[in-house]
Amino acid sequence: MRHNKKFNHLGRQTAHRSAMLSNMSTSLIMHKRIFTTTAKAKALKMVVEPLITKAKEDTTQNRRLVFSSLQNKEAVTELFQVVSPKVADRPGGYTRIIKTGFRLGDNAQMCFIELVDFDDNMLKAKVEKKTRTRRSSAKKKAAETVAVEETVAEAPVAEVEAVEAPVAEAAAPEAPVAE
Repeated sequence: MRHNKKFNHLGRQTAHRSAMLSNMSTSLIMHKRIFTTTAKAKALKMVVEPLITKAKEDTTQNRRLVFSSLQNKEAVTELFQVVSPKVADRPGGYTRIIKTGFRLGDNAQMCFIELVDFDDNMLKAKVEKKTRTRRSSAKKKAAETVAVEETVAEAPVAEVEAVEAPVAEAAAPEAPVAE
């Protein structure tokens, strides 16, 4: 039975898998975005997100815990000095997986995995959605027709007749001229 065996082994032994995920974590922290298979990205997400959560509190113990996983001083420094201030107010979900298609050789599904707060294109692309409600538009149209009717009722009779006279002449067909 396979109860409580939820993580993906990725077809590797434990030491190889942990070393690969450690290297991928370091690359993700240093470059903010990496290109990999979807299975590896999902496994990497389970490793990186707890490290980023630990990095939110800059203590010696947290630095040691993160270093024991990453094994790279530059990556630990980058994580604690650059990444953690940007994600300080975020309660979780520090990474984003964007699927890009399939690899030509073995048809494996490929994707980008990136740190959410470091993608400039996504940060600039935030556009407020316009809500569409049908009732409010109906109310606006009703209010506009009432306002138009009030202005027509308030207009002097002479102006109304002056406006209607050319319309009546234009509507009447012209009689042919006999020579």
